[in-house]
Amino acid sequence: MTTGNTLGPYSIAVFLTLGALLSCLIWNVYFMKHPLVGQPVKFSGFFSAPASAHALGLLGGFIWGTGMVFNLVAASFTGVAISYAIGQSAPMVAALWGVLAWKEFAGAPGKAKLYLVFMLVFYCLGILLVAKANG
Repeated sequence: MTTGNTLGPYSIAVFLTLGALLSCLIWNVYFMKHPLVGQPVKFSGFFSAPASAHALGLLGGFIWGTGMVFNLVAASFTGVAISYAIGQSAPMVAALWGVLAWKEFAGAPGKAKLYLVFMLVFYCLGILLVAKANG
């Protein structure tokens, strides 16, 4: 994305999505026949799953794809390394969801909550420093 005659962020997203689709077809079939836990399943089981399960899978892929496109577009403005580093804020967002929405640390001792606050502060500080590194 940075030198020569390169693809744009949207073209990269199309090729990466196609690669993920092809890879998913291969790996899904392999792990259906050779699961890590449990008995092998037949491919026909895919069609017997409820529509809501398929809709959740599509929604997850859509969310992932949208985030990837945003990350690639940002990379064309800020540079690949900085865009990637800022894109790594997903664990912080997941931690915030766990703490604020699902109350995962509701019964935790005070020391654990203090460590959680330190984690969030230092993660935000790290992302801020990476973002400022471009200027």
